[in-house]
Amino acid sequence: MKERIISVDLFRGLTIALMILVNTPGTWSNVYAPLLHASWHGYTPTDLVFPFFLFIVGTSIVFAYNNKTPNSGTYKKILVRSLKLIGLGLFLGSFTIYFPFFKNFADIRFPGVLQRIGVVFFFASLLFINFNWKTLLGICIAILLGYWIWMGFIPLNGEAPTFERAPNNWANYIDVKVFGSHSYKADYDPEGLLSTLPAIASSLLGIFTGLILISQKRKKEILLAGMGISFVVLGHLWDWIFPINKALWTSSFVLVTAGWANIVLAIVYYLTDVKGLKFGSIFKYVGANAITIYFLSSFITKLFIYIKVGNGISLHEWLFKSIYVQDFFVPELSSLLYGLTVVSFYLLLAYVLYKRKIFIKV
Repeated sequence: MKERIISVDLFRGLTIALMILVNTPGTWSNVYAPLLHASWHGYTPTDLVFPFFLFIVGTSIVFAYNNKTPNSGTYKKILVRSLKLIGLGLFLGSFTIYFPFFKNFADIRFPGVLQRIGVVFFFASLLFINFNWKTLLGICIAILLGYWIWMGFIPLNGEAPTFERAPNNWANYIDVKVFGSHSYKADYDPEGLLSTLPAIASSLLGIFTGLILISQKRKKEILLAGMGISFVVLGHLWDWIFPINKALWTSSFVLVTAGWANIVLAIVYYLTDVKGLKFGSIFKYVGANAITIYFLSSFITKLFIYIKVGNGISLHEWLFKSIYVQDFFVPELSSLLYGLTVVSFYLLLAYVLYKRKIFIKV
């Protein structure tokens, strides 16, 4: 398509802004409940953010690779981009400001957000350029059903499997066996190995949305909203037997989050691409350098935590307590205002990059 679909750029940029907001509160001790992840089963608004990004990765794949020939050149581009994303994620997981500037090997976390994006992008792209939508739908259904059967019905070391945070949980068990100390937690990783499989399905559902957007169908916003509502209903019904869970990226979680993504995108699409309303351009600027903005935010946040000032407290803590902790603010509001300030900085950075036509492609 010669004309860009504004809503896709806005959606991508808004998702990155929300990722930064939920990742950088003033203090984790005081955060409003909607800005925290669910403790295990269930979901909060924060739990929607990462699957929203994987969903829009799938949608973007349609625009980038539609009608691309599946040859060695295309495969090479997909592989290189995937390796770049994985490499950036591993760098974030291993970096420290102290010489030799990398953590001890045993302390490095192997999985991560960027690593999952890289892996999901790789497989979703390969599937898209090699199969039609009907085959992709079959693959998506097979992944969601297969993951449910694996997690819920295949015995583990002679025990019935569980969806709880326990040693006989298949996703947790595989993470411990494969990653050992290189995980986010000792017993599981929210971006673990087995749970990356249904994460690919999240991106495939985004591909179906992209196919609708490039089609000649009328009332696309109605189709997207209808599809979104259906996914949300199906996901909540499945929740009764396969709980909605971000850490496990359960099949019900895939459907519910893709459903909400379609609903939100349908609204934004109707307002911008159909009605031509001009709003939220700042998020379009973020979307144009999405991975760059996210990487910089994660890297600089790490620096602010590592750098010590004053009485040995981190630069992050010093800024937060010096500026945002005030008697007339409740602690949660102080923490939120810090996070909003951080987001505002990266919105401004994205604006400057966009206006100077600097687009860093990863």
